Amino acid sequence: MKILGIETSCDETAVAVVEDGTSILSNVIASQVEIHSRYGGIVPEIASRQHLLASIPILEKALQDANIQLEDIDAIAVTNGPGLAGSLVVGVNLAKSLALASDLPLISVNHLEGHIYANWLDERNTPEFPLLCLIVSGGHTDLVLMTDHGKYEQLGRTRDDAAGEAFDKVARLLGLGYPGGPVIEKATIGIENPRRLPRAWLKGTDDFSFSGLKTATLHMARDLEIIADEPSPAIHKIAAEVAAGFQESVVDVLVTKTCEAAQKCNVRQILLAGGVAANTQLRETMTKRTPVPISIPSPILCTDNAAMIASCGYFRFVAGETSRWDLDVNANLQLV
Repeated sequence: MKILGIETSCDETAVAVVEDGTSILSNVIASQVEIHSRYGGIVPEIASRQHLLASIPILEKALQDANIQLEDIDAIAVTNGPGLAGSLVVGVNLAKSLALASDLPLISVNHLEGHIYANWLDERNTPEFPLLCLIVSGGHTDLVLMTDHGKYEQLGRTRDDAAGEAFDKVARLLGLGYPGGPVIEKATIGIENPRRLPRAWLKGTDDFSFSGLKTATLHMARDLEIIADEPSPAIHKIAAEVAAGFQESVVDVLVTKTCEAAQKCNVRQILLAGGVAANTQLRETMTKRTPVPISIPSPILCTDNAAMIASCGYFRFVAGETSRWDLDVNANLQLV
């Protein structure tokens, strides 16, 4: 069964074709990073316009790469939230138009659930329930217990900034650029002495908090006089040490709390999901410290893509779920 997936929740226009929920036939992504980097963050209006420009060419490329026609598709899956409302509208309307014109079933997919299903696209690994999912992205940091397909229990979430959001803000204040995750990871390569920064453990809960860490990083940057109009090479090195300390703190909290929750819930496996799951230090540290087997998607499947939406759509479709033609976007859609 072939599912066409469409993802436009933020600043990537993506279309993919996935067979039986696990085999990627095509996965095409048009990124807007270069456009938004000049502003230091995503501009929603620009993102929406770029989706309009890219959606049809990306759709045609995805079908071409999969060597199929639209008539060979069995159903269409699309992200309808959470995300930027204007961006979501482009993808949902494209999916509804295609489904109506081709008389195909339409399946709505929660973007966060899609990230989880990126783990089903690794043919070397079949996740086993019950699972603990750590979803870490620019807008979300969630610990979710998954007992079966479509069955979730929220264990913890961020009380303020998401991990990816904190990366973006810290990268900006240290003058490292955008997007925060990749530029911080690049800047910290070879740093042997990261600056020590605090951890917010929120003991007794499975929740996260990164706002205090972000503030502590700002105070350290000011104390070290990193913030300057024309930073010298010496300042760049100190900024990299601070960035390394920030990254180390985020990873330590994410890994420790996830491993503790995995033992408490007696799960069979841990799944990583979301853009921050592409971070090398997080991947390596979690692999070393996990008390149970762990599944981590390839980096390209951690960031926003349509293959994960198609995979999730497949499992929803075989469970008998389809959407009405009046499907609308929900920018604040919750997983649980």
